[in-house]
Amino acid sequence: MTQRVGFVVFGGVTMLDVSGPSEVLHQAGSLGHHYDLVLLSTHGGDVRTSSGLTLSGTVTATDAGALDTLVVAGGDRLAEQPIEDELLATTRDAAESVTRVASVCTGAFVLAELGMLDGRRATTHWRHADTLARRHPLVHVEPDAIHVRDGRYVTSAGITAGIDLALALVEDDHGADVARHIARELVVFLQRPGGQSQFSTATTPTAPGDPLRMLIDTVLADPTGDHDLPSMARAAAVSPRHLTRLFHAELGTTPARWVERVRLDRARQLLLDGHSVTSAARRSGLGSDETLRRAFARHFDTTPTEYRQRFATTGTIRDKAR
Repeated sequence: MTQRVGFVVFGGVTMLDVSGPSEVLHQAGSLGHHYDLVLLSTHGGDVRTSSGLTLSGTVTATDAGALDTLVVAGGDRLAEQPIEDELLATTRDAAESVTRVASVCTGAFVLAELGMLDGRRATTHWRHADTLARRHPLVHVEPDAIHVRDGRYVTSAGITAGIDLALALVEDDHGADVARHIARELVVFLQRPGGQSQFSTATTPTAPGDPLRMLIDTVLADPTGDHDLPSMARAAAVSPRHLTRLFHAELGTTPARWVERVRLDRARQLLLDGHSVTSAARRSGLGSDETLRRAFARHFDTTPTEYRQRFATTGTIRDKAR
């Protein structure tokens, strides 16, 4: 059965927020699972994207017809400027009867402005997560998540995360095997290892000689090292209290939580590469199987074994403990 998916677009929309998820859904059609894609805008017609390219053939919410899923694309202006009433009305009208409502990047600001995310978990681009949380305190913003599902609402992180979101939608509709096939065809992860922190971490400390940047590089190079707070403070030649302030200011987290996330990201990649749970725990710096299991349960609500079975790219898992 063909499903109809509407994309809400507007002047200044990010092209990849639309084209990335659209390509995922198009690929599903080649496997016999068809999606009919519709572009919605406030007045219909042509819409100029942030890159200067034009999306043509958009229709109004009234002319779109019945939809199964609505996806609100993003653009920087949604986080930086007031959202016009017409765009809010278009989204509200189109979302009224759909089964699923999703957003890519700053598209979450539209859903939040409409009150759709009140009391719900949601995410957006890491650079705008604090703004979303301040502007809409009833929304439980998860700044490190790639995508978040809460009820019929699914929100995703910035730009390319729209591909991750679309793969998750396809998996919901047609199963993991179909989504995995599309991910391989597009040469992307079915579920990429790590959260948004891996990207914000890499870009926040600017100067190569910055003490925090040097410390981050050291931890990333060897997650298994001794990276407790006193050791990292000594390495950065600052006090533990000052290092904690730096982490909060630059990365929005504590040193301990950041190190755990680095180790967890390394463990996930090791599992995807075919390592055993024991090997992943040891080589990531998490130490023991039990520590790894607790971290997976806390962050991903699953076990390392279940994660490996679901997302490993090879049919045979090789024990690389040696």
